[in-house]
Amino acid sequence: TLPMHDLTGFQRDLLYVIAGLAEPHGLAIKEELENYYEKEIHHGRLYPNLDTLVEKGLVDKGERDRRTNYYTLTRRGRREISARADWESTYVDVNFNGFSD
Repeated sequence: TLPMHDLTGFQRDLLYVIAGLAEPHGLAIKEELENYYEKEIHHGRLYPNLDTLVEKGLVDKGERDRRTNYYTLTRRGRREISARADWESTYVDVNFNGFSD
C-alpha cells in the first residue's frame, strides 16, 4: 500500500471529508465536496476513488443497509492525515500568523 503522497488531490479531499463527518455515506461525501468545489461530482468519479482509498488501507467501507455503504478512516488513514498536517506545517503556519491582507 502507498502513503498519502501518492494520492490525487481529489482522493486527499475525500479523506479529509470522511475524517470530518461521522460515518458518512457516499451521497453525504458527494454533497460536501460539491459545496467545496462548487460543481457537480459524478458517481463515476466518486465511487472509484473511494474504492481506491479502501484498497490503499486508508478507509474502511461498511454496510449500513443493503443499499447504503458508509465510510470511516482506518488507523492508518488517521496517521496519514496527521503526518500530512505535520508536513504542511513545515511550510505554512496553519494559524496564518504573520500573514497580512
